[in-house]
Amino acid sequence: MAVPTFASLSLDAALMQAIKELGFTRPTPIQTDSIPPAREGRDVLACAQTGSGKTAAFLLPILHRMLAGKAGATRALIVVPTRELCLQVLETAQALSVHTSLTSAAIYGGVGMGPQEHAFRTKVDLMVATPGRLLDHMSKSYASLAGVQHLVLDEADRMLDMGFLPDIKRILSHIPAKKQVLLFSATMPNAIVQLSKELLKDAAQINLERKSAPAAGITQALYPVAQDLKPALFVKLLERGDMKEALVFTRTKHRANRLFELLEKHGVAAARIHGNRSQSARVAALDGFKNGSIRVLVATDVAARGIDVADLGHVVNFDVPAQPEDYIHRVGRTGRAEATGDAFTFVSPEEEADVRAIEKAVGRRLPRVTLPDFDYTTKTAQVFEVPIAERIKEIRARKAADRQRSAEKAARKAGNAAPAVRGSSSSSGSSSGAARRPAAPARPAGAARPAADGAGAARPPAGDGSGPRRSRGGSGRSGGGGRSGGGSPYAD
Repeated sequence: MAVPTFASLSLDAALMQAIKELGFTRPTPIQTDSIPPAREGRDVLACAQTGSGKTAAFLLPILHRMLAGKAGATRALIVVPTRELCLQVLETAQALSVHTSLTSAAIYGGVGMGPQEHAFRTKVDLMVATPGRLLDHMSKSYASLAGVQHLVLDEADRMLDMGFLPDIKRILSHIPAKKQVLLFSATMPNAIVQLSKELLKDAAQINLERKSAPAAGITQALYPVAQDLKPALFVKLLERGDMKEALVFTRTKHRANRLFELLEKHGVAAARIHGNRSQSARVAALDGFKNGSIRVLVATDVAARGIDVADLGHVVNFDVPAQPEDYIHRVGRTGRAEATGDAFTFVSPEEEADVRAIEKAVGRRLPRVTLPDFDYTTKTAQVFEVPIAERIKEIRARKAADRQRSAEKAARKAGNAAPAVRGSSSSSGSSSGAARRPAAPARPAGAARPAADGAGAARPPAGDGSGPRRSRGGSGRSGGGGRSGGGSPYAD
Protein backbone atom coordinates (compact mmCIF):
# COMPACT_ATOMS: atom_id res chain seq x y z
CA MET A 1 0.00 0.00 0.00
CA ALA A 2 1.36 3.43 -1.00
CA VAL A 3 2.42 5.78 1.78
CA PRO A 4 -0.01 8.74 1.82
CA THR A 5 1.36 12.19 0.99
CA PHE A 6 -0.07 15.68 1.18
CA ALA A 7 0.05 15.80 -2.61
CA SER A 8 -2.46 12.95 -2.70
CA LEU A 9 -4.96 15.05 -0.70
CA SER A 10 -5.45 17.49 -3.63
CA LEU A 11 -5.14 20.67 -1.59
CA ASP A 12 -4.77 24.20 -2.95
CA ALA A 13 -1.26 25.11 -4.13
CA ALA A 14 -0.97 27.95 -1.61
CA LEU A 15 -1.72 25.56 1.23
CA MET A 16 0.78 23.05 -0.12
CA GLN A 17 3.49 25.72 -0.10
CA ALA A 18 2.74 26.53 3.57
CA ILE A 19 2.74 22.82 4.47
CA LYS A 20 6.19 22.45 2.92
CA GLU A 21 7.56 25.51 4.73
CA LEU A 22 6.21 24.26 8.05
CA GLY A 23 8.18 21.06 7.61
CA PHE A 24 5.20 18.68 7.36
CA THR A 25 6.51 15.71 5.40
CA ARG A 26 3.48 13.43 5.35
CA PRO A 27 -0.04 13.53 6.73
CA THR A 28 -0.84 11.84 10.01
CA PRO A 29 -3.47 9.07 10.05
CA ILE A 30 -6.24 11.40 11.24
CA GLN A 31 -5.36 13.88 8.48
CA THR A 32 -5.32 11.14 5.84
CA ASP A 33 -8.75 9.88 6.93
CA SER A 34 -10.59 13.15 7.60
CA ILE A 35 -9.31 15.64 5.01
CA PRO A 36 -10.83 13.95 1.89
CA PRO A 37 -14.46 13.83 3.15
CA ALA A 38 -14.17 17.28 4.76
CA ARG A 39 -12.69 18.72 1.56
CA GLU A 40 -15.76 17.44 -0.28
CA GLY A 41 -18.06 19.24 2.17
CA ARG A 42 -19.22 16.27 4.28
CA ASP A 43 -19.74 16.46 8.04
CA VAL A 44 -17.05 14.70 10.07
CA LEU A 45 -17.08 13.08 13.51
CA ALA A 46 -13.51 12.11 14.39
CA CYS A 47 -11.76 10.77 17.46
CA ALA A 48 -8.02 11.41 17.41
CA GLN A 49 -5.25 11.14 19.94
CA THR A 50 -3.96 14.37 21.42
CA GLY A 51 -0.94 15.47 19.42
CA SER A 52 -1.99 13.52 16.31
CA GLY A 53 -2.45 16.57 14.08
CA LYS A 54 -6.21 16.99 14.34
CA THR A 55 -6.00 20.81 14.21
CA ALA A 56 -4.57 20.71 10.70
CA ALA A 57 -7.01 17.90 9.92
CA PHE A 58 -9.98 20.27 10.15
CA LEU A 59 -8.22 23.52 9.13
CA LEU A 60 -6.78 22.35 5.81
CA PRO A 61 -10.06 21.25 4.18
CA ILE A 62 -11.88 24.35 5.43
CA LEU A 63 -9.17 26.70 4.12
CA HIS A 64 -9.18 24.80 0.82
CA ARG A 65 -12.94 25.25 0.39
CA MET A 66 -12.88 28.92 1.39
CA LEU A 67 -10.19 29.67 -1.20
CA ALA A 68 -12.59 28.41 -3.87
CA GLY A 69 -15.50 30.41 -2.46
CA LYS A 70 -16.52 34.04 -2.29
CA ALA A 71 -15.29 36.37 0.48
CA GLY A 72 -17.27 39.13 2.18
CA ALA A 73 -18.45 37.38 5.36
CA THR A 74 -17.16 35.26 8.22
CA ARG A 75 -17.45 31.82 6.66
CA ALA A 76 -15.79 29.53 9.21
CA LEU A 77 -16.28 29.35 12.98
CA ILE A 78 -14.15 27.13 15.23
CA VAL A 79 -15.38 26.83 18.82
CA VAL A 80 -12.90 25.67 21.48
CA PRO A 81 -13.10 25.33 25.28
CA THR A 82 -10.12 27.42 26.43
CA ARG A 83 -8.29 30.64 25.62
CA GLU A 84 -5.00 28.81 25.19
CA LEU A 85 -6.45 26.41 22.63
CA CYS A 86 -8.10 29.37 20.89
CA LEU A 87 -4.73 31.07 20.39
CA GLN A 88 -3.06 27.85 19.31
CA VAL A 89 -5.67 27.11 16.64
CA LEU A 90 -5.44 30.70 15.39
CA GLU A 91 -1.65 30.43 15.14
CA THR A 92 -1.95 27.24 13.10
CA ALA A 93 -4.63 28.75 10.83
CA GLN A 94 -2.48 31.79 10.12
CA ALA A 95 0.58 29.65 9.43
CA LEU A 96 -1.33 27.47 6.96
CA SER A 97 -2.97 30.43 5.18
CA VAL A 98 0.12 32.65 5.07
CA HIS A 99 0.26 32.55 1.24
CA THR A 100 -3.44 33.35 0.81
CA SER A 101 -5.62 36.42 1.28
CA LEU A 102 -7.73 34.71 3.94
CA THR A 103 -8.06 36.53 7.26
CA SER A 104 -8.62 35.12 10.74
CA ALA A 105 -9.08 36.27 14.33
CA ALA A 106 -9.41 34.88 17.85
CA ILE A 107 -12.39 35.71 20.08
CA TYR A 108 -11.74 34.93 23.75
CA GLY A 109 -12.13 36.43 27.22
CA GLY A 110 -9.62 38.14 29.47
CA VAL A 111 -8.75 40.84 26.93
CA GLY A 112 -10.44 43.93 25.55
CA MET A 113 -13.35 43.55 23.14
CA GLY A 114 -12.28 46.40 20.85
CA PRO A 115 -9.96 44.49 18.49
CA GLN A 116 -12.43 41.60 18.45
CA GLU A 117 -15.25 43.98 17.51
CA HIS A 118 -13.05 45.13 14.62
CA ALA A 119 -12.78 41.50 13.48
CA PHE A 120 -16.57 41.27 13.33
CA ARG A 121 -16.95 44.58 11.50
CA THR A 122 -14.29 43.70 8.92
CA LYS A 123 -15.82 40.23 8.46
CA VAL A 124 -12.69 38.12 8.79
CA ASP A 125 -12.96 34.83 6.93
CA LEU A 126 -12.28 32.52 9.91
CA MET A 127 -12.97 32.98 13.61
CA VAL A 128 -11.69 30.86 16.49
CA ALA A 129 -13.73 31.50 19.63
CA THR A 130 -14.50 30.43 23.15
CA PRO A 131 -18.25 30.16 23.83
CA GLY A 132 -18.61 32.80 26.55
CA ARG A 133 -16.85 35.66 24.81
CA LEU A 134 -18.47 34.80 21.48
CA LEU A 135 -21.92 35.10 23.06
CA ASP A 136 -20.89 38.42 24.62
CA HIS A 137 -20.30 39.76 21.12
CA MET A 138 -23.43 38.19 19.68
CA SER A 139 -25.54 40.44 21.93
CA LYS A 140 -24.17 43.46 20.02
CA SER A 141 -25.56 44.82 16.78
CA TYR A 142 -22.25 44.65 14.92
CA ALA A 143 -21.82 40.86 15.39
CA SER A 144 -23.13 38.48 12.75
CA LEU A 145 -22.52 34.83 11.96
CA ALA A 146 -25.11 34.69 9.20
CA GLY A 147 -22.48 33.82 6.60
CA VAL A 148 -20.95 30.83 8.41
CA GLN A 149 -20.62 27.80 6.14
CA HIS A 150 -18.22 25.69 8.25
CA LEU A 151 -18.57 25.00 11.98
CA VAL A 152 -15.92 23.14 13.98
CA LEU A 153 -16.34 22.00 17.57
CA ASP A 154 -12.84 21.17 18.73
CA GLU A 155 -12.53 19.01 21.85
CA ALA A 156 -16.07 17.92 21.13
CA ASP A 157 -16.51 15.94 24.34
CA ARG A 158 -16.15 19.09 26.41
CA MET A 159 -18.01 21.28 23.92
CA LEU A 160 -21.03 19.01 24.02
CA ASP A 161 -21.15 17.96 27.65
CA MET A 162 -23.76 19.40 30.00
CA GLY A 163 -21.58 22.34 30.92
CA PHE A 164 -21.18 23.65 27.37
CA LEU A 165 -24.34 22.43 25.69
CA PRO A 166 -26.53 25.49 26.51
CA ASP A 167 -23.90 27.86 25.10
CA ILE A 168 -23.46 25.73 21.99
CA LYS A 169 -27.20 25.75 21.35
CA ARG A 170 -27.28 29.53 21.68
CA ILE A 171 -24.39 29.83 19.23
CA LEU A 172 -26.16 27.49 16.79
CA SER A 173 -29.16 29.83 16.80
CA HIS A 174 -26.97 32.52 15.19
CA ILE A 175 -25.64 30.23 12.44
CA PRO A 176 -27.44 29.14 9.24
CA ALA A 177 -29.02 25.70 9.42
CA LYS A 178 -27.24 24.67 6.23
CA LYS A 179 -23.56 24.30 7.07
CA GLN A 180 -20.75 21.80 7.33
CA VAL A 181 -20.10 20.55 10.89
CA LEU A 182 -16.83 18.97 12.02
CA LEU A 183 -16.44 17.48 15.50
CA PHE A 184 -12.95 16.55 16.67
CA SER A 185 -11.72 15.33 20.03
CA ALA A 186 -9.18 13.11 21.70
CA THR A 187 -11.93 11.37 23.68
CA MET A 188 -15.52 10.72 22.72
CA PRO A 189 -17.71 8.69 25.09
CA ASN A 190 -20.77 6.93 23.66
CA ALA A 191 -23.18 9.46 25.17
CA ILE A 192 -21.37 12.27 23.37
CA VAL A 193 -21.48 10.36 20.08
CA GLN A 194 -25.25 10.04 20.40
CA LEU A 195 -25.64 13.71 21.23
CA SER A 196 -23.45 14.77 18.32
CA LYS A 197 -25.74 12.95 15.90
CA GLU A 198 -28.26 15.72 16.42
CA LEU A 199 -25.84 18.15 14.80
CA LEU A 200 -24.40 16.03 11.99
CA LYS A 201 -25.85 14.81 8.74
CA ASP A 202 -24.37 11.87 6.80
CA ALA A 203 -21.14 12.31 8.76
CA ALA A 204 -17.91 10.52 8.00
CA GLN A 205 -17.12 8.72 11.25
CA ILE A 206 -13.42 8.26 11.94
CA ASN A 207 -11.79 6.24 14.71
CA LEU A 208 -14.93 6.09 16.86
CA GLU A 209 -14.13 2.50 17.77
CA ARG A 210 -10.64 3.45 18.95
CA LYS A 211 -10.12 3.05 22.67
CA SER A 212 -9.08 6.31 24.27
CA ALA A 213 -5.46 6.05 25.32
CA PRO A 214 -2.29 8.13 25.42
CA ALA A 215 0.03 8.02 22.42
CA ALA A 216 2.32 5.00 22.14
CA GLY A 217 5.46 7.11 22.61
CA ILE A 218 4.54 8.17 26.16
CA THR A 219 6.19 6.29 29.03
CA GLN A 220 3.76 6.29 31.96
CA ALA A 221 4.64 5.65 35.60
CA LEU A 222 3.00 6.04 39.00
CA TYR A 223 4.85 7.34 42.08
CA PRO A 224 3.07 6.22 45.28
CA VAL A 225 3.67 8.87 47.95
CA ALA A 226 1.94 10.40 50.94
CA GLN A 227 -0.01 13.55 50.15
CA ASP A 228 2.17 15.80 52.33
CA LEU A 229 5.38 14.46 50.72
CA LYS A 230 4.40 15.24 47.15
CA PRO A 231 6.18 18.64 47.10
CA ALA A 232 9.43 17.16 48.43
CA LEU A 233 9.28 14.28 45.95
CA PHE A 234 8.85 16.65 43.01
CA VAL A 235 11.78 18.82 44.14
CA LYS A 236 13.85 15.65 44.50
CA LEU A 237 13.06 14.62 40.92
CA LEU A 238 14.13 18.06 39.70
CA GLU A 239 17.36 17.92 41.69
CA ARG A 240 18.29 14.56 40.14
CA GLY A 241 18.62 16.34 36.80
CA ASP A 242 16.64 13.82 34.78
CA MET A 243 13.88 16.35 34.15
CA LYS A 244 15.00 19.30 32.03
CA GLU A 245 11.52 20.79 31.91
CA ALA A 246 8.09 19.74 33.16
CA LEU A 247 4.46 20.66 32.78
CA VAL A 248 2.87 19.95 36.17
CA PHE A 249 -0.86 19.62 36.78
CA THR A 250 -2.53 20.25 40.13
CA ARG A 251 -6.10 19.67 41.23
CA THR A 252 -6.89 23.24 42.28
CA LYS A 253 -5.73 26.81 41.70
CA HIS A 254 -4.69 27.07 45.34
CA ARG A 255 -2.42 24.04 45.04
CA ALA A 256 -0.96 25.45 41.81
CA ASN A 257 -0.12 28.68 43.65
CA ARG A 258 1.42 26.82 46.59
CA LEU A 259 3.58 24.62 44.37
CA PHE A 260 4.71 27.64 42.37
CA GLU A 261 5.73 29.44 45.59
CA LEU A 262 7.61 26.35 46.80
CA LEU A 263 9.54 26.05 43.53
CA GLU A 264 10.50 29.71 43.67
CA LYS A 265 11.90 29.22 47.18
CA HIS A 266 14.07 26.39 45.83
CA GLY A 267 15.39 28.59 43.03
CA VAL A 268 13.51 26.82 40.25
CA ALA A 269 12.43 28.99 37.31
CA ALA A 270 8.68 28.42 37.41
CA ALA A 271 5.43 29.97 36.26
CA ARG A 272 1.75 29.15 36.82
CA ILE A 273 -1.34 29.20 34.70
CA HIS A 274 -4.94 28.87 35.89
CA GLY A 275 -8.30 30.55 35.71
CA ASN A 276 -7.51 33.33 38.19
CA ARG A 277 -4.46 34.51 36.22
CA SER A 278 -4.88 37.36 33.75
CA GLN A 279 -4.70 36.56 30.07
CA SER A 280 -1.44 38.48 29.71
CA ALA A 281 0.08 36.51 32.61
CA ARG A 282 -1.06 33.21 31.08
CA VAL A 283 0.39 34.08 27.69
CA ALA A 284 3.68 35.21 29.28
CA ALA A 285 3.91 31.97 31.27
CA LEU A 286 3.35 29.81 28.18
CA ASP A 287 5.78 31.84 26.09
CA GLY A 288 8.45 31.55 28.79
CA PHE A 289 7.93 27.80 29.01
CA LYS A 290 8.12 27.39 25.25
CA ASN A 291 11.30 29.46 24.87
CA GLY A 292 13.04 27.68 27.75
CA SER A 293 13.33 30.55 30.22
CA ILE A 294 10.80 28.77 32.46
CA ARG A 295 11.71 25.24 33.56
CA VAL A 296 8.46 24.25 35.27
CA LEU A 297 4.97 25.36 34.29
CA VAL A 298 2.37 24.63 36.99
CA ALA A 299 -1.18 24.43 35.69
CA THR A 300 -4.70 23.33 36.36
CA ASP A 301 -6.71 21.54 33.68
CA VAL A 302 -7.30 24.86 31.92
CA ALA A 303 -4.02 24.12 30.11
CA ALA A 304 -4.58 20.41 29.56
CA ARG A 305 -6.45 20.75 26.29
CA GLY A 306 -4.75 21.84 23.12
CA ILE A 307 -1.51 23.31 24.41
CA ASP A 308 1.22 22.36 21.97
CA VAL A 309 4.75 22.62 23.40
CA ALA A 310 7.35 21.29 21.00
CA ASP A 311 9.49 18.44 22.33
CA LEU A 312 8.06 18.55 25.86
CA GLY A 313 9.82 15.76 27.70
CA HIS A 314 7.86 15.44 30.96
CA VAL A 315 4.32 15.82 32.22
CA VAL A 316 3.75 15.39 35.95
CA ASN A 317 0.35 14.81 37.50
CA PHE A 318 0.98 16.28 40.93
CA ASP A 319 -2.59 15.24 41.71
CA VAL A 320 -4.42 12.33 40.10
CA PRO A 321 -7.16 13.66 37.78
CA ALA A 322 -10.68 12.65 38.74
CA GLN A 323 -11.65 11.58 35.21
CA PRO A 324 -9.70 9.19 32.95
CA GLU A 325 -10.36 11.52 29.98
CA ASP A 326 -8.56 14.32 31.82
CA TYR A 327 -5.60 12.01 32.42
CA ILE A 328 -5.36 11.26 28.70
CA HIS A 329 -5.46 14.95 27.82
CA ARG A 330 -2.88 15.85 30.45
CA VAL A 331 -0.29 13.27 29.50
CA GLY A 332 -0.98 14.00 25.84
CA ARG A 333 0.97 17.24 26.20
CA THR A 334 4.11 15.12 25.75
CA GLY A 335 4.83 12.55 23.07
CA ARG A 336 3.18 14.74 20.44
CA ALA A 337 3.54 14.21 16.69
CA GLU A 338 4.95 10.69 17.14
CA ALA A 339 7.66 11.92 19.54
CA THR A 340 8.43 10.35 22.92
CA GLY A 341 7.96 11.64 26.46
CA ASP A 342 7.44 10.71 30.09
CA ALA A 343 4.27 11.07 32.15
CA PHE A 344 4.62 10.71 35.93
CA THR A 345 1.67 10.64 38.32
CA PHE A 346 1.99 11.14 42.09
CA VAL A 347 -0.51 8.88 43.85
CA SER A 348 -1.48 9.23 47.49
CA PRO A 349 -3.39 6.40 49.22
CA GLU A 350 -6.67 8.28 48.97
CA GLU A 351 -6.25 8.60 45.18
CA GLU A 352 -5.92 4.88 44.42
CA ALA A 353 -9.56 4.58 43.32
CA ASP A 354 -9.04 7.25 40.65
CA VAL A 355 -5.91 5.43 39.48
CA ARG A 356 -7.84 2.18 39.04
CA ALA A 357 -10.36 3.99 36.84
CA ILE A 358 -7.52 5.37 34.71
CA GLU A 359 -5.92 1.95 34.36
CA LYS A 360 -9.24 0.51 33.28
CA ALA A 361 -9.60 3.25 30.66
CA VAL A 362 -6.12 2.75 29.18
CA GLY A 363 -6.44 -1.02 29.32
CA ARG A 364 -3.40 -1.90 31.40
CA ARG A 365 -1.83 -1.64 34.83
CA LEU A 366 0.64 1.23 35.08
CA PRO A 367 4.05 0.55 36.66
CA ARG A 368 4.79 1.81 40.21
CA VAL A 369 8.14 3.54 40.84
CA THR A 370 9.93 4.51 44.06
CA LEU A 371 13.07 6.62 44.36
CA PRO A 372 15.80 4.76 46.30
CA ASP A 373 17.33 7.97 47.70
CA PHE A 374 14.07 9.57 48.87
CA ASP A 375 12.88 9.24 52.49
CA TYR A 376 9.23 8.22 52.31
CA THR A 377 8.93 8.07 56.11
CA THR A 378 9.91 11.62 56.96
CA LYS A 379 7.41 13.93 58.62
CA THR A 380 7.00 17.44 57.29
CA ALA A 381 6.04 20.32 59.56
CA GLN A 382 5.03 22.58 56.70
CA VAL A 383 1.42 22.38 55.57
CA PHE A 384 1.24 22.41 51.78
CA GLU A 385 -2.47 23.03 51.31
CA VAL A 386 -3.99 25.62 53.64
CA PRO A 387 -7.44 24.45 54.80
CA ILE A 388 -10.29 26.26 53.09
CA ALA A 389 -11.63 27.60 56.40
CA GLU A 390 -8.30 29.27 57.14
CA ARG A 391 -8.12 30.73 53.64
CA ILE A 392 -11.62 32.20 54.00
CA LYS A 393 -10.69 33.63 57.39
CA GLU A 394 -7.58 35.24 55.91
CA ILE A 395 -9.53 36.73 53.02
CA ARG A 396 -12.13 38.20 55.37
CA ALA A 397 -9.42 39.66 57.62
CA ARG A 398 -7.71 41.23 54.61
CA LYS A 399 -10.96 42.75 53.38
CA ALA A 400 -11.74 44.09 56.87
CA ALA A 401 -8.29 45.70 57.00
CA ASP A 402 -8.90 47.28 53.59
CA ARG A 403 -12.23 48.70 54.74
CA GLN A 404 -10.58 50.08 57.89
CA ARG A 405 -7.87 51.81 55.87
CA SER A 406 -10.47 53.28 53.53
CA ALA A 407 -12.50 54.61 56.49
CA GLU A 408 -9.40 56.17 58.08
CA LYS A 409 -8.41 57.78 54.80
CA ALA A 410 -11.91 59.25 54.37
CA ALA A 411 -11.82 60.57 57.96
CA ARG A 412 -8.45 62.27 57.39
CA LYS A 413 -9.70 63.81 54.18
CA ALA A 414 -12.80 65.17 55.91
CA GLY A 415 -10.72 66.54 58.80
CA ASN A 416 -8.34 68.39 56.49
CA ALA A 417 -11.11 70.12 54.59
CA ALA A 418 -11.25 73.92 55.32
CA PRO A 419 -14.46 74.91 57.19
CA ALA A 420 -16.75 77.15 55.20
CA VAL A 421 -17.38 80.67 56.67
CA ARG A 422 -20.87 81.93 56.03
CA GLY A 423 -20.83 85.58 54.97
CA SER A 424 -23.70 88.09 55.36
CA SER A 425 -25.40 89.81 52.47
CA SER A 426 -23.97 93.20 51.50
CA SER A 427 -24.92 96.06 49.29
CA SER A 428 -22.14 95.09 46.91
CA GLY A 429 -24.20 92.04 45.91
CA SER A 430 -21.70 89.41 47.06
CA SER A 431 -23.12 85.94 47.73
CA SER A 432 -24.11 85.28 51.33
CA GLY A 433 -22.32 81.88 51.15
CA ALA A 434 -19.00 83.29 49.89
CA ALA A 435 -15.93 83.35 52.07
CA ARG A 436 -15.41 86.84 53.54
CA ARG A 437 -12.37 88.71 52.19
CA PRO A 438 -10.48 91.37 54.17
CA ALA A 439 -11.54 94.90 53.42
CA ALA A 440 -9.50 96.79 50.87
CA PRO A 441 -7.24 99.51 52.28
CA ALA A 442 -8.66 103.01 52.22
CA ARG A 443 -7.65 105.05 49.20
CA PRO A 444 -6.09 108.40 49.98
CA ALA A 445 -8.04 111.43 48.89
CA GLY A 446 -7.38 112.28 45.29
CA ALA A 447 -5.69 108.97 44.50
CA ALA A 448 -6.63 107.35 41.22
CA ARG A 449 -8.67 104.17 41.27
CA PRO A 450 -6.62 101.20 40.08
CA ALA A 451 -7.58 99.95 36.63
CA ALA A 452 -9.54 96.71 36.40
CA ASP A 453 -7.33 93.64 36.05
CA GLY A 454 -4.35 95.88 36.66
CA ALA A 455 -4.58 97.29 33.13
CA GLY A 456 -2.49 100.43 32.90
CA ALA A 457 -1.76 100.40 36.61
CA ALA A 458 1.78 101.00 37.75
CA ARG A 459 3.21 98.11 39.75
CA PRO A 460 3.66 99.24 43.38
CA PRO A 461 6.91 98.60 45.18
CA ALA A 462 7.01 95.20 46.79
CA GLY A 463 5.72 95.07 50.32
CA ASP A 464 4.27 98.59 50.62
CA GLY A 465 0.70 97.29 50.77
CA SER A 466 -0.63 100.00 48.49
CA GLY A 467 -1.40 97.75 45.49
CA PRO A 468 -4.53 95.70 44.91
CA ARG A 469 -4.75 92.32 46.63
CA ARG A 470 -4.53 89.37 44.18
CA SER A 471 -7.52 87.08 44.22
CA ARG A 472 -6.84 83.44 45.18
CA GLY A 473 -8.71 82.42 42.07
CA GLY A 474 -6.65 84.64 39.74
CA SER A 475 -4.50 83.64 36.85
CA GLY A 476 -1.31 83.71 38.85
CA ARG A 477 0.54 85.51 36.06
CA SER A 478 2.83 88.44 36.83
CA GLY A 479 0.92 91.72 36.51
CA GLY A 480 -2.54 90.08 36.76
CA GLY A 481 -4.22 91.94 39.58
CA GLY A 482 -7.51 90.00 39.93
CA ARG A 483 -9.57 87.11 38.58
CA SER A 484 -8.88 86.13 35.00
CA GLY A 485 -11.67 87.39 32.84
CA GLY A 486 -11.93 90.95 34.23
CA GLY A 487 -13.72 92.63 37.12
CA SER A 488 -12.61 94.59 40.15
CA PRO A 489 -9.39 93.37 41.77
CA TYR A 490 -11.24 93.54 45.05
CA ALA A 491 -14.16 91.38 43.95
CA ASP A 492 -14.36 87.94 45.59
